[in-house]
Amino acid sequence: MENKIIVIDDDLDFLEILKGHLLNSGFKNIRTEDNPLNVASLFEKGEDFDIALIDMTMPDIDGLDLLEIIKNISPRTECIMVTAVNEARIAVECLKKGAYDYLLKPVSQEDLVFSMNRALEKKRLTDILDIGKSRTLPRLKNAEPFKPIFTRSPKVLRILKEAELHAGSDVPLLITGESGTGKELLAWAIHAASPRSRFSFTPVNMASLTGSLFEAEFFGHTKGAFTGAEDNRRGYLEYSHRGTLFLDEIGNLVPELQGKLLRVLQDGEYFKLGTSNQQKADVRFIAATNEDLEKLMAKKTFRKDLYYRIRGGWLHLPPLRERKEDILLLADKFIKEYTKKDSAFDEEARCLLMEYDYPGNIRELKSILQSAVNLAQGRPISSDVLPAHLKQRKFISKCLTPSASEKIAPLAQIQKSHIIDVYKRTGRNKSGSARLLGIGLNTLRRKLRSYGIE
Repeated sequence: MENKIIVIDDDLDFLEILKGHLLNSGFKNIRTEDNPLNVASLFEKGEDFDIALIDMTMPDIDGLDLLEIIKNISPRTECIMVTAVNEARIAVECLKKGAYDYLLKPVSQEDLVFSMNRALEKKRLTDILDIGKSRTLPRLKNAEPFKPIFTRSPKVLRILKEAELHAGSDVPLLITGESGTGKELLAWAIHAASPRSRFSFTPVNMASLTGSLFEAEFFGHTKGAFTGAEDNRRGYLEYSHRGTLFLDEIGNLVPELQGKLLRVLQDGEYFKLGTSNQQKADVRFIAATNEDLEKLMAKKTFRKDLYYRIRGGWLHLPPLRERKEDILLLADKFIKEYTKKDSAFDEEARCLLMEYDYPGNIRELKSILQSAVNLAQGRPISSDVLPAHLKQRKFISKCLTPSASEKIAPLAQIQKSHIIDVYKRTGRNKSGSARLLGIGLNTLRRKLRSYGIE
């Protein structure tokens, strides 16, 4: 995801200097304007920018007035003021009116990039906090990397938006969740949505690395470091240079190796086996675990300093039993993968799949359906081809054979209740409701009108 940046200064030469600094530092989506009136008009028309670099002294509207206009219309745009006047009074006034920073001309590339990165990090954190407060479901700006993650769950959709915001940062991430919830898939999506997407995404099972194997695999080795080692070998750090290193099962890394990993996370520096030449790693770290790291720290089997280093950002994937609305969606996806046809379930099979708790989560659901497809031999999936432990649960009598005293609601009534419930849960957002329900927006509007809801 590229951040949108606008630079405003009536000095065309200085505009080009600032733009050059930003382009040389990896920023891409940059717009320059020499007329502050045009900028005010852009914001009034709904244009959205993440960062605004504003010169203090301009004709028609000065920098302070433009700052006030921008913050009133788009409070989430972070503004950095640029001026040739070094006065504490003016700097304080800028900060009072909502500016993030105040830079003095001539602006060095180092100072500019430092201020930009801090402002973007603040904006990311603010946007993440806003996700939890908002009644409406967030939309992804860059949805393509997250398409492999199938979900209707509002909880998961919010996590995906958080993940997208984290993707623009180099801060280490920790992804937690039970086994089979899709932690590696989410880590890959974050990498694919990040500026590092053109480089390697390297998954490493940390539980499999022990002793000298850790250093050889992680740091690499030079010719002659081991008996019979005829060539230099790149380790995970070198192989992942400028990309992402995914540290899976980080909770299972033995304590004596945690310190070696911490050194790399802190300084980005390491030594290949067989050499004293220090090397630098430009790597984004994403760690994942199904362990409770706080309990492991209490037992002193996981280092606190390592925990706080890898948890720059934290994403927790809920188990499948807490996102029931995704079960049949995922089931349809897996059946189509195995049969190349649309899925077909009888009512009993659907009920059994919906009511099961899936201790193995999505991985277990996939395994159940793979077996069912093989047994069904092209026929619709019925309860007969599902595992016995799904059919032996106590809920079956209630789910499939309601007693005479239990009134079965008409389908139209159930549909009405479900549509209204989803509409309310999205904060009466018609577009979001239609997307979650899998129906067209006009269809939803027509149904709401028939229910007396406008």
